[in-house]
Amino acid sequence: MRTQDLDGPVEGGPAKPAEAAPKKIFVKTYGCQMNVYDSDRMVDVMAPHGYVETKSQDDADIVLLNTCHIRERAADKVYSELGRLRDLKEAQAAKGKKLVIGVAGCVAQAEGVEMQRRAPYVDMIVGPQTYHRLPELVTRADNGGPAQIETEFPVVDKFASLPAAEKRKTLARGPTAFLTIQEGCDKFCTFCVVPYTRGSEYSRPFARILEEARSLVDAGVREITLLGQNVNAFHGEDEAGSAGTLGGLIRALARIDGLERLRYTTSHPRDMDEALIAAHGDEQKLMPYLHLPVQSGSDRILDLMNRQHTADHYIRLIERIRVARPDIALSSDFIVGFPGETDADFEATLGLVREVGFVQAYTFKYSPRPGTPAAGHDNQIAEEVKVERLARLQGLIAEQQLAFNKSCAGRRLPVLFDRRGRTPTQLVGRSPFLQSVVLDNAPAHLFGQIAEVDIEEGFAMSLHGRLVKEEVFSA
Repeated sequence: MRTQDLDGPVEGGPAKPAEAAPKKIFVKTYGCQMNVYDSDRMVDVMAPHGYVETKSQDDADIVLLNTCHIRERAADKVYSELGRLRDLKEAQAAKGKKLVIGVAGCVAQAEGVEMQRRAPYVDMIVGPQTYHRLPELVTRADNGGPAQIETEFPVVDKFASLPAAEKRKTLARGPTAFLTIQEGCDKFCTFCVVPYTRGSEYSRPFARILEEARSLVDAGVREITLLGQNVNAFHGEDEAGSAGTLGGLIRALARIDGLERLRYTTSHPRDMDEALIAAHGDEQKLMPYLHLPVQSGSDRILDLMNRQHTADHYIRLIERIRVARPDIALSSDFIVGFPGETDADFEATLGLVREVGFVQAYTFKYSPRPGTPAAGHDNQIAEEVKVERLARLQGLIAEQQLAFNKSCAGRRLPVLFDRRGRTPTQLVGRSPFLQSVVLDNAPAHLFGQIAEVDIEEGFAMSLHGRLVKEEVFSA
């Protein structure tokens, strides 16, 4: 097992010379929130070895592409970016400067050998379970070693090899943060590559999660979003040494002073247990917003997708959640044009959307993923049919989103201000329902705080409001 000393180098890794100027690392992130979290941790794992994050790849010593395989033509986009980086690497070499190029994430996991063949100038190809080995891989690249592929699913927990929480207190990147608690998937939906790129389901223990959460709060974080490919399948060891639940973890996190808000994503209908539903009603820090993917409203298509639930099961589940938390806002994922989807199947999806009502949704045309069962189906849907169905679904979701946003006009909502607006005096925050709330002429000290806002107007993608008073109720 490789060891790591936080006050020194990883065994075989790059030592930080005394008084040496810091080197720079640039990470470009594609895809999901978990990749955002992973990118931050890649920066963190290199920090003890003299690397600081830069926002420009032109002055970087390391450029990492943290890739996602979910979207259509994901690999094509990565290879296009690698072509540009090859030119940058050659330009830097002409100046006597070495640029290390790495590809991480799910495209690296899925296409490591092919990527090495197509882009031999890439120094490191690292899967999502092995990026904790970046320091030693960088050392090999700096020493002129051959391109390296690290895409195994190691037995050792990668989280145990990442920098400890105490070392990350100065690394918070704003008042909101992601925190990965679960990885991998055992569901094997027929359209999805995640089980092949992220491995089987694994949950972190309560103690490590609580430790990381406290360090984030100490650094100024007020809202944490818990992440997992199947986050509500979480079963990490709890404080009593037993298999825990997401509901139990939420209750433990809610006891942390200074942590004002909790969210989680992405969940699966099969794993919404009674303890988690109850937490939505009991824990005020758990925000009234739930992303619960359904993918289709047709039982026939859900069966072909291997979702292992029906449309009626999903609808009855939503009813139970709304009993526990009547004001909860819902979002979902939908795939249109799955192989064999008929007009009747698609109409069933529209019917489910009308019955449930969503404040937003992520909608996709089906696109085959090599190696997945659905990719080999003969009855693929014509592109023009998928385009038409997607437009109809998106139109319906947009109507529901606008109606919900407009219904918020006249309400008073607590807003966490987490980013700057388009003008120097504008701040943008998050409502409890994850809407963007724009505040003009905002006092600068509100950034990172929660304040009450009277919502004056609701638009398609945001709310506009007026500050009730300057005092905030989150220190």
